Amino acid sequence: MEDQKEKISVSENLEMNIDVQPELFVDKHEPETGGDTTGILRRWKRKEMLRRGSLGLRGIALFMSLISLILTASNKHGYWNNFDKFEEYRYMLAVAALSSLYTVVQVFRQVHELFTGKSLMRPKTEGLIDFVGDQVVAYLLISSTSSAIPATDEMREVTTNIFTDSAAAGIAFSFFAFCCLALSAVISGYKLSTQTYTPMNILDS
Repeated sequence: MEDQKEKISVSENLEMNIDVQPELFVDKHEPETGGDTTGILRRWKRKEMLRRGSLGLRGIALFMSLISLILTASNKHGYWNNFDKFEEYRYMLAVAALSSLYTVVQVFRQVHELFTGKSLMRPKTEGLIDFVGDQVVAYLLISSTSSAIPATDEMREVTTNIFTDSAAAGIAFSFFAFCCLALSAVISGYKLSTQTYTPMNILDS
């Protein structure tokens, strides 16, 4: 009887060990998998938010640049009340046209990537173009705006008419376009600084 009891107790202990071991194995690995998934989802959401934010800012910059371009190009009201008589307004017109061209290309590229999920360029090249392009065009916008403000203020001290009002409106829209591209440059710089490169990407670039 005692031998049978010992056999029964040993078999029960073996069954308990067999039942417990799989549970310990599952509990050990489940939290790590959940943590990795959460981190990946957060990075993906942050990347998507930055992408949409950059697209929105460039879209607004495109709208502002086009309005500034139209206001400046149509600001012709007879003899000296023509924008082409002033070097500052010709400069602002050229920069507004360049900003419109740059932003429309960038918006088209980002919309294409958003709907197709395919990038037209390598990530490293794309990041560099975004960062440098946003900074250069933003600088040109603030430069042209700064050069046109003194001339407009001098004319408005003498008289205020539709010519000076249109010039002031064009300057305002050009400045708003600068603000949008300046913020987009900050996003581009952040994306470029946090971009990771694998050995294969480095060899490809």
